[in-house]
Amino acid sequence: MQHLNYSHLLYFWTVAQEGSVTRAAEVLHLTPQTISGQIKLLEQTVGSALFERAGRGLALTATGRYIKQYADEIFRLGAELAHVIQSSDHQRADTLNVGILGSIPKLIAFRTLAAAMHGDQAPVVRCIQGDLHTLLGDLAVHRLDVIISDQAVPTGLNVKAFSHRLGVSDISMVASPALARRYQDDFPNSLQDAPCLLPTVNSTVRRHLDDWFERRNLHPRMIAEFDDSALMKAVGEAGTALFPVPSAILPEVRETYGAVLVGRISDIRETYFAITPERKLKHPAVINMTNMARGRLFANGPSKLSSGRDRPD
Repeated sequence: MQHLNYSHLLYFWTVAQEGSVTRAAEVLHLTPQTISGQIKLLEQTVGSALFERAGRGLALTATGRYIKQYADEIFRLGAELAHVIQSSDHQRADTLNVGILGSIPKLIAFRTLAAAMHGDQAPVVRCIQGDLHTLLGDLAVHRLDVIISDQAVPTGLNVKAFSHRLGVSDISMVASPALARRYQDDFPNSLQDAPCLLPTVNSTVRRHLDDWFERRNLHPRMIAEFDDSALMKAVGEAGTALFPVPSAILPEVRETYGAVLVGRISDIRETYFAITPERKLKHPAVINMTNMARGRLFANGPSKLSSGRDRPD
């Protein structure tokens, strides 16, 4: 086979990704005739057809599928090379772009980010909040360096991203001191009809809590629900209801919001991750973040209760 023209390969790969010559032409800002002509030249080079008609679109032939596997890897490596080159740029080296899931408690995010913001050579940290799929899209096109998440990268996504576990925390119910004293005895049975603030059903912790309540046949009285965990804690500071927090940040919750422990729910465990484009962490600030989280924030892990029952620490 003669020398492979990588421009032809790019046109082929884009058509395979988009499913039609017309859409590929829009992506590449070329005419459909140019795309079709270049693909014909690639087919002549490999000696076989790469596409066949499938309704109004195109489908890969067996040869096309085989070549696309190599093209996927070639252009993945090309994107990684671009990212490495951009990361060596002075301006980019001084910036750490962080995506944070909206469901991440703000104190967890702050404690994790703190390690990246210390020192004379610390980068400027830029934080973007969003849902996981949106943030993974930004990570894929190198708008983000890392995502702080309470979910691992979902399987089956065509995104080059790797989950690095930061740690695990169980859940604690907390309240103002006066309210906590009313519900600490006989926890968790005391939660029956207790006034509670909860995350919305969009969060994993709320779904876990609902399952836990159902298993124990408990029916707390929900006062309000929140997408924003910081707002939930601020409302909880007023002392009208109990609310859940990760046990890993109990000292900060006590100091910031004046809330104290009502009871610990040891069998609900939330896992937190740093998601990056690399299998091995390379960015110094991200390495500092993960080391701090593993060594301090989540160092003790979930409580190990000898009786296996939920009770206040």
